[in-house]
Amino acid sequence: MRIGLYGGTFDPVHLGHLLVAQAALEELGLDRLFFIPATLSPFKPGSQPTESNIRARLLRLALTGHTNCEVSDVELQRGGISYTIDTVRDFARRFPGASLFWLIGADHVAALPQWRDADQLAQLVHFVVIPRPGEPITSSPPRFQLHPLQGWPIKVSASEIRARAAAHRSIRHLVPAAVADAIERDHLYGA
Repeated sequence: MRIGLYGGTFDPVHLGHLLVAQAALEELGLDRLFFIPATLSPFKPGSQPTESNIRARLLRLALTGHTNCEVSDVELQRGGISYTIDTVRDFARRFPGASLFWLIGADHVAALPQWRDADQLAQLVHFVVIPRPGEPITSSPPRFQLHPLQGWPIKVSASEIRARAAAHRSIRHLVPAAVADAIERDHLYGA
């Protein structure tokens, strides 16, 4: 079994996330892809994401009808700072013998050797590098198995979407329609 793991704050989930997921499913021949919202990201110290239950609900709305994608709340249940190694160990226990693929932004590749328990992480999971539009993918740090994703990198960010919602500007065509409806209906992100 080939399992993709896509961690992030997803605050909110947007079409760029879904395009990356689709590319990973197709290019890697994944059987399942888990979106894993983080409680607190170690890459964003001091930031306070939107409540986890709201982010998870928006993810579930975005993934409606995607039979090979689902939301895992393993990091939300664990609480605190979300470390990749803890989540990878959990999935390795739940799916013994499966090949695990962690989706990672190209901007995080150089720091992989500094991640918690990096040596074990390099043994347990293959990293799928999500390119940033217009930026080259850095070379692979020693011990890590990297697979560059060809996909459809688009320049859209959750922070832009939050700013547009707060300014009462349209977020349509940036997020799935059900997510846009929920953000507007529930006045999330200042909408």
